[in-house]
Amino acid sequence: MGALGSASCCIVPLALFSLGATGAWIGNLSALTPYQPVFLIAASGFLGVGFWRVYRRPRAACDGDGLCARPASSRLTAIGLWSATALVTAALAFPYVAPRLLGI
Repeated sequence: MGALGSASCCIVPLALFSLGATGAWIGNLSALTPYQPVFLIAASGFLGVGFWRVYRRPRAACDGDGLCARPASSRLTAIGLWSATALVTAALAFPYVAPRLLGI
């Protein structure tokens, strides 16, 4: 399932493009626009839980061969969390910043 999901990011746009679905056509798809506040609340909730689990959750005592004994995993988790926060912020700011950047 993971392989199908990761391949779909490349295969699906290629298939849509070969069927004639271009960026101008896809840009007119606004069926999910009314649900943007719901997605914003869900993304904020997931990011909030992620920040709580990374920075505020009490640390469990681990023995030497446990997964939590590796500090690199928490560092990678924090990097991924901050990257996701930057992507969500960019997606929310895009409708307001794009007209200024494009001179519209």
